[in-house]
Amino acid sequence: MNFPLRLALLSLLGLLNLGSAADRGSVQRLERSIFGHLPDGTAVDLFTLRNRQGCVARVMGYGATIVELSVPDRHGRMGNIVLGAPSLESYLKGFNAPASVIGRVANRIRGARFTLDGREYRLAANNGPNHIHGGNRGFASVVWKGKALPVRRHEASVEFGYLSRDGEEGYPGNLQVFVTYTLTDANEFRIDYRATTDKATPVNLTNHAYFNLAGRGDVFDHELWLSADTYTVTDEALIPTGEIRSVRGTPLDFTTPAKVGSRIRELPSHLKGYDHNFIIKPARGSLRLAGRVREASSGRVLEVRTTEPGLQIYTGNHLQNGAICLETQHYADSVNQPGFPSTILRPGKRLRSSTVFAFSAP
Repeated sequence: MNFPLRLALLSLLGLLNLGSAADRGSVQRLERSIFGHLPDGTAVDLFTLRNRQGCVARVMGYGATIVELSVPDRHGRMGNIVLGAPSLESYLKGFNAPASVIGRVANRIRGARFTLDGREYRLAANNGPNHIHGGNRGFASVVWKGKALPVRRHEASVEFGYLSRDGEEGYPGNLQVFVTYTLTDANEFRIDYRATTDKATPVNLTNHAYFNLAGRGDVFDHELWLSADTYTVTDEALIPTGEIRSVRGTPLDFTTPAKVGSRIRELPSHLKGYDHNFIIKPARGSLRLAGRVREASSGRVLEVRTTEPGLQIYTGNHLQNGAICLETQHYADSVNQPGFPSTILRPGKRLRSSTVFAFSAP
């Protein structure tokens, strides 16, 4: 039986086991299995989370990756709205749209270098002369240790941990990172990050989930609204210049809802779509609404709430615009831009960051 069909049958069985509204508390909220094995025999865990509404989230240890996120449309029909691959082998061979954790530093660093406390650090130049998404073997390409957390009445959670050693990909410090995924009965998928270090180091964590609320086709007809009236200006290599500019009068203005494809051809042709960092208002700190995506044919709505200062919008430009990424994070190249919010984590401090993807179909 092929993987997509098996997923569909598992989801159907989960729905059948929910029973009436009175006994839905008996749903099997959290299961653990093996998704596959690395060439050296290392097992990669797969955790399946379910809620009372029939939503299903599947996350695996390789890259702490979201393999599936199935939510209802306006008719109550379940559908996977995150791009994923059917097997671990597909990811190992280079599946080009993994919903993985990105780090140690997400996005780009100019010249693949930075200076911290008077010392220069050189990183992998894996994006032309620049560094991107943690290097040649970032957090998306390592096995995280997974642990099922105690199930609560209205939610289920799994925690992944990874120790990034001092010098890994050129970064200083032993960085202990944890990411917790939670599926709630309110149809919310929450991501909580925390990290500590024994040396000062830049840290910028995100998840690179590729969403398509229709489950097929491109995302040109997805309607986007952002709580952002400014963005970070970049050069042709998509490295910030340090300038912050208003979105007003540009194709980047989503302060009023607009279809993703309505002005996409006004962007520079070399981009092939959106790949921009928007500055979320108000200032970072509290969990606040950053953006909203609607898809008319399914009726699905995705709201993004975050404690992060920025939201990188990427329209799957290498996938014929078949998905939209809403990457909650700090701004690109912050380590080289003193005017941007700092990404430096120091010993004795703890990084905490939260993002919630809330789904509905009114």
